[in-house]
Amino acid sequence: MDMDELYRIALKAADAAYAPYSRFRVGAALLAEDGTIFTGCNVENRSYGLTICAERSAVVQGVSRGYRSFTALAIATPDSKEPVGPCGACRQVLSEFMESGAPVRFAGSGPDKVDTSIGVLYPFDSLHDLNNV
Repeated sequence: MDMDELYRIALKAADAAYAPYSRFRVGAALLAEDGTIFTGCNVENRSYGLTICAERSAVVQGVSRGYRSFTALAIATPDSKEPVGPCGACRQVLSEFMESGAPVRFAGSGPDKVDTSIGVLYPFDSLHDLNNV
């Protein structure tokens, strides 16, 4: 699966977002090792702390189906011209289930996109650092 296709799936996932407060839809597509793709979208709540991000929504779907390792992630923010990366909480959760070198792409509605990795987004992963001691 190439990152362009994974991003298109994330963009479609954003259509299902529930974002009546921010009007900022987010979609995520998470690739498992066997090629299965899990999608997620943001689900807002008037108590903002209870909002679920698209990235964590996708992870929860995968984990609830028995998956524990994911190899790539795409994030679409169609209501922003600029690319918007995952929040800190999502970076933490993603690092639990993805290797440092796993590719991540995020883009908005404009022409720019960011291609990076989990390790760049979350460089000091204490969980994995402790396992390597």
